[in-house]
Amino acid sequence: MSTADKLFARRRRRVRTKLSQTAGDRLRLSIHRSNLHIYAQVIDDVKGVTLAAASTLDETLKGTSGGNIAAASAVGKLIAERAKAAGISNVVFDRGGFIYHGRVKALAEAAREGGLAF
Repeated sequence: MSTADKLFARRRRRVRTKLSQTAGDRLRLSIHRSNLHIYAQVIDDVKGVTLAAASTLDETLKGTSGGNIAAASAVGKLIAERAKAAGISNVVFDRGGFIYHGRVKALAEAAREGGLAF
């Protein structure tokens, strides 16, 4: 495991620990960012199920590049729509070790504008 991987794992563990302490009964909005795509899921950790998901691979977002801020904003709006359709309005944001900057920040802000509270 490289040094960068170790640092990422430490950040991810630190974020997840803080979330578990403050989340309570709220669901978790988890994101994953790769070079080409960005993914978001609303997860119920108690039951271990995904209640809503969106990514740049969705059919509604086909034709957009997944590696830019505009695509991340579109995914944020889409996850907010799907979460509201499932009756979810309060979540806790799990950035998963990724720095809150760029595409991660754009997704979070678009989800807030779409009606998710975190």
